[in-house]
Amino acid sequence: MADKITQQLLDALTKAAAHPGGLPLHANKTEPGLFQATSAAKPAAEKCLADRFVKVVGSEQLKGKTSRDLYGLTDAGWDFLLAQVNPKQVLEDFVRVLEDRRGEVGELLVTARQMADSLQGLKEAVSRVLPVVSASRIPQPSYPNRLAEPNPQTPFPKKEGGFDLSPSPLGGGVGEGSSEPEPVPTAVAVLDEAPAVELAPIILARLADWSEATDCTLPELFRSLSLLDSPPTIGEFHDCLRALAADGMISLPAWTGPLYAMPEPAYAMMNGHGIAYYASLRG
Repeated sequence: MADKITQQLLDALTKAAAHPGGLPLHANKTEPGLFQATSAAKPAAEKCLADRFVKVVGSEQLKGKTSRDLYGLTDAGWDFLLAQVNPKQVLEDFVRVLEDRRGEVGELLVTARQMADSLQGLKEAVSRVLPVVSASRIPQPSYPNRLAEPNPQTPFPKKEGGFDLSPSPLGGGVGEGSSEPEPVPTAVAVLDEAPAVELAPIILARLADWSEATDCTLPELFRSLSLLDSPPTIGEFHDCLRALAADGMISLPAWTGPLYAMPEPAYAMMNGHGIAYYASLRG
């Protein structure tokens, strides 16, 4: 009986020596331990604790809120082990554990490389698909020619509580006692004198037509203006957005992600302390 307990002690202390991070006192069906979870191993485990051959060196979290202690060798345990076992045998056990750990580290490295390759592939795929998706979401605007005479059948939208940008007849009125309006000059309207005022109703109409769940991005909004006879520059586009925001007609939500992840940053604009990347109608 004593020899059996001694052999169980030596086996347990050898395991503890090869696992400096500690092992549970008793093994279970899936994880190793210093002693088998059997009644035959109970006396050896009790003697190991009573003689202070091992001590608690850490703990591990189990499922739920429970945890269990991990045991490692004490000086007394080392003395007992080296007095009973050939040191060469202990070294051989160490080598086997090191080989197992090296294999596990190799598998982890392979998995990490595969994950890195997969993430890079996804990033490249998104960079190819995103411009196509963004372009397909921008319908061609159906706005009147900027240099044509105003068409009363297609007025620009009015904003309740803001300024009225609807085109009005140029000059003239109805003469007293006359059923016909006075002649109106047919000269081309000099609309280029106020590009920001002209651009504002088009931007408001574009945002009014936006039906997506998220706010319209500035790149998409700018591209919807590119089919105009005289498309604005990015500077004119940004100036008009600032004016509309100052009048309380639109909001300019900021980009909240990392800057390196921002697609088409050339269309973003500074707005206060943030970088505006979206636009939406207020109210």
